[in-house]
Amino acid sequence: MNEQTVRALVGELYDPFLHRPLAETGGIKEVSIKEEKNHVSVKLAIAKTGTSEQMQLQMKVVDVLKKGGAETVGIRFEELPPEVLEQFRGQATESDAQDLLSPMSKVQFISIASGKGGVGKSTVSVNLAAALARLGKKVGLVDADIYGFSVPDMMGIENSPSVVEGKIIPVDRFGVKVISMGFFVENNAPVVWRGPMLGKVLNQFFKDVQWGELDYLLLDLPPGTGDVALDIHQMLPASKEIIVTTPHPTAAFVAARAGAMALKTDHEVIGVVENMSWYETKSGDREYVFGQGGGPKLAEELQTELLGQIPLGQPDWNEEDFAPSVYTESHPTGKIYGEIAKNVIDKLS
Repeated sequence: MNEQTVRALVGELYDPFLHRPLAETGGIKEVSIKEEKNHVSVKLAIAKTGTSEQMQLQMKVVDVLKKGGAETVGIRFEELPPEVLEQFRGQATESDAQDLLSPMSKVQFISIASGKGGVGKSTVSVNLAAALARLGKKVGLVDADIYGFSVPDMMGIENSPSVVEGKIIPVDRFGVKVISMGFFVENNAPVVWRGPMLGKVLNQFFKDVQWGELDYLLLDLPPGTGDVALDIHQMLPASKEIIVTTPHPTAAFVAARAGAMALKTDHEVIGVVENMSWYETKSGDREYVFGQGGGPKLAEELQTELLGQIPLGQPDWNEEDFAPSVYTESHPTGKIYGEIAKNVIDKLS
């Protein structure tokens, strides 16, 4: 065999995500042949590595080259650069666009993370999602905190998702499409599943939910750096991440671990939100109940921006449209979330 023959044979195989021949995508990066051993080595670039689709392509490459005369085959994979993927993204089929985990999907993932529980990560998630929807964006929200799901209660959701032709239809609330483990657990029962089962549920949230057209899909991640959070980081093709902390230095120190995990899994931290920054008295004075400085210090450590500081408080409850954790657009804290949402849009545009 010679290089020309190898390129001709392999070039007819299709990138499993772009659905284009490797010859067209520029996916054949290197070819080397050891004639004395009749061994062929190829280096291929595809849209996404580390998937079952890659394994299927690998078997096809081995098969076609052995049928062509090679006795042994070596294959290395890498991912196509973002600029190449962008060229093909506009040509994506409808099924590609609907598959949120496909590199061809145009949805931007925003993960909301924290180093520990109790810092208000879910509160930030639901209010940021609502604020983005108010600004005209098409928003989805996945309550990915499987053990500590709280989004349905926080948003005052009483309905459950429906199923149409095998697809789960998310609940729409405040213009946000919501899916949560809380919809599938009766009477607030504890979730006692182990890691593999949880991974299947998360995959179902991405692949079996009829999200429709989205600009942003927010993920309320479990606190810390455990298995579920790591699974989500590895599952997503790419994600922007917002870290939530309180002003207390220890909380910020712990939150830095979540930011470090995002960076290690090639996810970009776009900012920090400091929650419970102060309590404002009726006279207008600010009481710094949990200290000061945690948010700016964490942003500096992660080399990112402090997106906003949220005071202690609670929304004005409305019995007719009860949502215990969602601030209205006109509420002072709702206005802060509105500014954070505008900042996020600017960063991602």
